[in-house]
Parts: sequence; structure tokens; C-alpha cells
Amino acid sequence: MWNHPRLAVFAITTAIGLALGAAHAKPRVPTIEQLAAYPGMSGFTISPDGKHLAALEGRGEDRVILVWKTDDLGKLPTAIGSTQMKITSVQFIKNDLLAVTMFQRHDTRIDKLTKQFISKLFITDLAGKDWKEPMPKERAMSRAAEKLQALSNPGVIDTLPADPDHVLVISDERGTSGDVFKVNVRTFRAERIQRSDDKVAGYITDLDGNLRARTRADVDGTGAFIAAEILEPGTGKWAEHFRSYVKARDVVQIVGFAKDPNTAFLLTNVGEDKAVLYEYDVVTRTRKEILFKHRFFDAARVLMNRHRNAGDIPFGEVHGIGYDGPRGAGADVQWTSPQARALEKAVRETAGIRSQRMRVVDPATGEGADIDYDVDATFNLSAATPDLSTAVVTVSGPSRPPEYYLLRNGKLMLLAKAYPDIDPASLGTTRLVYYKARDGLDVPAFVTTPDKELCGPGPWPAVVHPHGGPWSRDTMTFDGSMWVPLMASRCFAVLRPQFRGSQGWGRRLWMAGDAEWGQKMQDDKDDGAKWMIEQGIAQKGRIAMFGFSYGGYSAFAAAIRPNGLYKCAIAGAGVSDIKEIWSQFYTNPFFRERQAPTVQGLNPVDRAGGIGIPIMVYHGDRDQVSPLEQSDWFVAKAKGSGQPVVYHELADYAHGPAWTRKIMGDQLRIIEDYLVRDCGGKGL
Repeated sequence: MWNHPRLAVFAITTAIGLALGAAHAKPRVPTIEQLAAYPGMSGFTISPDGKHLAALEGRGEDRVILVWKTDDLGKLPTAIGSTQMKITSVQFIKNDLLAVTMFQRHDTRIDKLTKQFISKLFITDLAGKDWKEPMPKERAMSRAAEKLQALSNPGVIDTLPADPDHVLVISDERGTSGDVFKVNVRTFRAERIQRSDDKVAGYITDLDGNLRARTRADVDGTGAFIAAEILEPGTGKWAEHFRSYVKARDVVQIVGFAKDPNTAFLLTNVGEDKAVLYEYDVVTRTRKEILFKHRFFDAARVLMNRHRNAGDIPFGEVHGIGYDGPRGAGADVQWTSPQARALEKAVRETAGIRSQRMRVVDPATGEGADIDYDVDATFNLSAATPDLSTAVVTVSGPSRPPEYYLLRNGKLMLLAKAYPDIDPASLGTTRLVYYKARDGLDVPAFVTTPDKELCGPGPWPAVVHPHGGPWSRDTMTFDGSMWVPLMASRCFAVLRPQFRGSQGWGRRLWMAGDAEWGQKMQDDKDDGAKWMIEQGIAQKGRIAMFGFSYGGYSAFAAAIRPNGLYKCAIAGAGVSDIKEIWSQFYTNPFFRERQAPTVQGLNPVDRAGGIGIPIMVYHGDRDQVSPLEQSDWFVAKAKGSGQPVVYHELADYAHGPAWTRKIMGDQLRIIEDYLVRDCGGKGL
């Protein structure tokens, strides 16, 4: 629940007192209900003028939007709810308007019944009385057109901070791209300002809100490519400036523009293992100086002031550079402007954030270094006024559920904790480590070890927990899926290997997974299990593998491969037939060339009848990413193996999202039950 300002200092002081008084108490193990619940409070956002604050409050099976006046936070907020759809996010797009994302179940039948979830964006006032979709709908002239409208979800690509009445919206009737419209958020009249085709992937605006860059996916005589195009101010025509071929895994992308609209920010890894940020002169088509380059991690984004009236902060000032460090997704930031550095200093001092020495290694070269890094927790600037005088700050870490603070005039005040009933001490400790694969490759990994007061000293039973994708990665952040908190609080060590094929650790590691499904990619996971045993973290003979999506594929593979290290496996929404999954989803030339050739190796369904360990499989009936049949096929064959096979089909569960908190809890409960009490016997 919301902490009123007059209670904030009391709450902090009381928490410190309780912590000191209970220094030797055993951590409280969170219940399934606590782990499955919506955050008590989350998603704080502040209006550009700083006069209003909004957030999401979890109320059992629902979430509501709460809106406060920042100069009267002690007053009860306005509550905005929904009866048919479930609210997932809220954000100010104007001083008096909110953008709200919601989702709902949606069933369609053409040749067969398709069960899924659809997401919708709405714009509403601060009282929640008037709701509009960001794009006015034309009258549907057929049943097919009605279905297309139901599935469409236009998105806001620029809130146009200098314009109080308009935003830029991109339609999505074509599936992957759409036309761009300037929408009046008072009258909801839309003016098309850019027509697109099905090859355009997205648009970038300059600081004045003008469309300036976009990407185009196409194929030429050399192969599939991505072109970076820039709108030439003189001609008003789109001109290609860069072309990168997907086979080479090159990235060339315009990510923004400087105050000078003819200076773009160029993100590229051409000739590099890690992506670098350059300044780029649009007129002369020349790269200027390097804006940011990190020895170990990809550059990612530029954080800038887009407001002309921002107090002492110049228009176009670069506040910082985001890069894909251990926290991923550009979440690690090197702050550069004086105002941003002052904000960082105030937050770190008040929230008690301390950096530690941490070893990092470059998988491309094997070279390493010790760096200062916020290992246990750090902060994220969630929302702020243009002059940074008022901001919402989120403090969190792998074992520290998000906490939300209001920073005003240099003072930090606790607003709320996302999960106040979860004891952070029960979630163990997470560290970034590196271990050697059998061929010498340095594999990054996140290892979470249980709390010794709760679970005793190691080694512990352990779980190798590979991520999905596989062109994805894990991050050193709080795991909102609750899989890692669940396992760590139940006294399992957890290893999340960043096996070859993972993105975000450089080109060499990424490409090393090509055509190695179930082979070298799987070796990396097994080598991680061996490393845990050697380090005294895992008990030999008491290791399981649990993964979801591609991680589910990995669990299928672990059950099949001979001489395995695992007592049992859990496969969530796993891919069992790699031939079928790619023939179904990667039918156009671009995707066939980009990723399909990399998906080769072990095909689990072909050998499911010979699994060598017990396995539990679960899958949601609304999964449209990895269809339910993928698990059905594997389980049908695996039941003839003689090994115990447990199968759960979860109703109203998709490729992650659960329709209700009960369904979320059911998913966590079957994982807990299998690891603690089953796993082919008396539990792991």
C-alpha cells in the first residue's frame, strides 16, 4: 500500500530498527501467494510539469491506477480501474493525460480455434472518465476487417513534449509496421504524415519531433539486409545511409539526433565485437568522434533533454549513455551532465548504494579486468521533470525487490515497496561469474546462492536455469518472473548461464551458438553444472535443469543427452520440434536467412522416447509463440521411455503472461512441488 509522506521517514526508521533487532533471525520464506501477487505498488510516473504522480496498485486479481497531486500527497488519490481488461502499465504523455496499456483474452476461429491475449493502448484523463484509443477507427466493412481491428494495437512513437495537444502514433494494421499519424489528443483527429510499407521496421524522431530515421528490412543479390534510412531535409525523401547484412550479424542503427538535426547518433558493431556509439554527420555522410565505447559491453542508447524549457539544462544536453552491462537493456548508465551527476550523487548517498569490485571477462578475447559496479542494488531514473528537480527513482537489485522514491529538490523520500511482504534476505545472493567451457570459451553466468542462515552452508541442491530466445540474455536485476526468487528461497542454488548464442555479450559469443542447438550450446550448460560442483556450490547428483521457451528446449535436450548431470528436468513452453517451429514462424526470406540457418542440431521430439531422467512439462493453452503442440508431441513419446513424465496444461496462460494471480501461483506451485517433493523420487 501507499506510504504517505508523513509516514515515509517513520517507515524507514522502523525498518532499520527492526533489522537491527532481528539481525540473527532466520529469513522469512515467501509464500507462493506472495510471489504470485501483483506488486503492491509499481510503475510510478510523473507528469512533465511535476504536478501529478501516478502509479499502479495491486488489488488482488486486479490493478488500478492511482493519481496524486504532488503538492498534496497526503490526500487520498484518485483511483482508476477497469472491469473487462487488465491494466499492465501507465505513463504520462501530457500533463493531464495518461497512456494506459491493458490486455485481455481473445479467441478467434478461422480454420481452428486460436486462444491468445491481445494488448491495447488507451489514452485517458486523470480522472479516468474519458477513454480513447490512440487511433480513430474506420468502419469495418467485413468480418475479417473487424478481426484485424481487434488485434491491432497502435503505439505512440513520440509524445511531442513541446506540443500540448499532439502525439505521433504508428498504426500496425500491417503487422510489423504501419503509417505514422499526428493525432490530436483533445479531438482525436488524425493526420497521416508518413505512409509505410511492409518492409519498414520503425521510425526515429529528432528533438523537434520530426520523423528523421527509419529501418528497412529487405533482400538483395547478397542476401537479407537491414538498411538505415534518413529523411533528407532538403528533398524530403528517404535516403539509405547504411546497409548491413544479417548473415554477418552486423548492427548499424540510428538511435537519435543531437541538438543539431544534421548530427545523428549511430550505433554499430561493424568491425567490432561490441556495439559502439558514434556521432554521424548526415550531410557529409561521415562518422565523427566516438561518443561511447565500452571494452566489455555493447553501447545502447543516449539519454537527452528534449525540452526547450528545462531550467538551467540546455536543450539537447546529453544526460548519459546507457550500455548493456550486467543489467542489460541499456540499464547501466554512465551519467555525464552536471544535473544528472548531482541527481546520481543524491540518490546513491540517501539510498545507501555502494559499488563493489567485480571481475568481468570479454568472451571474445578472454581478457579480464576488475571494475567498480553496483552489485547488490542500483537505481533507475523512472520518470522526471525536464529540469530534473523532481523525479521518480527505482532502487532494486537481484535480491532487492523494487523500491520507489520521490526525489524533490535534492531530498529522497520513500514512496512504496513493490513487495513489502517478501524478505530480501530469503532471496540469497547473486553474482556475475565466468567459467570455462570445454573448448576454452569464457561463458558469463549469474549464480544465485541461498542464504546461509536460512539454508545452511553449501553445497546445495542446484538448478541450471537457461534463458529463452536463445537470442536473448539474463540480467543482474530482480527477477519479476519469480522463478529465481522461488528457487533461491527454497534453498536451491541457481545458475543462469549465458551460453553461446546469447545476445548482449558480444558478437563472438552470439554467433558461436549458430547450428549448435543441443550440442555446444548444451555443453555450455553442462559445463556450468560441473563448475558449480567444483566451486562447492552444487551437490553432485542433486542438480536439475529448468527452462522456459528455448530454456524448455534445453530441458528437453538435458533429458535426452547421455551421461547427463541432472537428476530431473522441467520444461516450460519448450520447443521440441525445431523443424516445425521454424517452418511455422520463419516463412519470409528475411527471417529464413537471418535465424533459421542457426537453428540446427538436436531435435528433441525425434528422441523423446529415450529420455534418461524424469521430466515435468508445462505449457499454457494461450501460447502463440511456442504452440501447445510442441509439448504434446514430446510428452506423448516420452511416456514410452519408462521414465516418470508429469504434464500440466495451464488454462489462460500464454508465453509468460497469466490471466489471474491464481494461475501465476499455480505455475509457481507446480515448479516448487516438483523440485521439492518429486524430481523422480523424494525431490531434488
